[in-house]
Formats: sequence, structure tokens, C-alpha cells
Amino acid sequence: MLELTRRSITKDSVDFCVRIPAKEAAKIIESTKSFWLLAGLEVMEKNSEGEEIITVDEAFPDVTPGDLLRGARFREDMTQIELAAATGIHKNNISEMERGVRPITLEMAKKLGEALNISYKSFL
Repeated sequence: MLELTRRSITKDSVDFCVRIPAKEAAKIIESTKSFWLLAGLEVMEKNSEGEEIITVDEAFPDVTPGDLLRGARFREDMTQIELAAATGIHKNNISEMERGVRPITLEMAKKLGEALNISYKSFL
């Protein structure tokens, strides 16, 4: 069945599809979103599989810089000792930052970002 002739599975809403030039997509999508929001309608973005796209903040509202540090360290398959050696930050300090006991300073964030291949701004 053609995409444009498919019927919505709910009685209260309609799927709306538009084909636009790829080079203009970002501009058109942004202005269209603004239009729908002004009309008081909810805007839901979906990926190519039809799944709703949400921001990291929406998915993980209580994520702390320490959580991000721990996650980035695990992603890079590093222990706290290995990260300490790579950054020059004492292992105990890394442990305290991951637990939220010690704040991550700008200087530490830059060292951590470089060692973990992530923007240092993630830790601030």
C-alpha cells in the first residue's frame, strides 16, 4: 500500500508525510516544527524505523557528570586505575567524581575528555 494512502491506526490522529529536497530538509523541518508548536500541537520526531526520537535529557533526566564519567570509562573499557594513569588524576579522585562526592573541575574535565574521547563539556 502506498505510504500516502495508508490510514492512521487511531481515530484521533493522522500521520502526515511530506517529501522535501534533502538540502533544504533541516530548514523546512525546523520551521514546520515551529508552526505546529504555535498551533498548540505536540511535535514527535521519529527515526527511519518509526521509533520516537528523544533527547538524552528526556531519556535520562537524573544523569550526573559522575554517571557520564563512569559510562564513558566503561565505553572505553578502562579501569579507574587505567584512567588515572592516562590523565594524571589520582584514582581516588576519579572514584569520588564518579560517586558525585568530588566536583569535576574544568582542568580535570579537559583531561578526562581527552582520555575518554568525549567532549570535556559533558562533565561540567
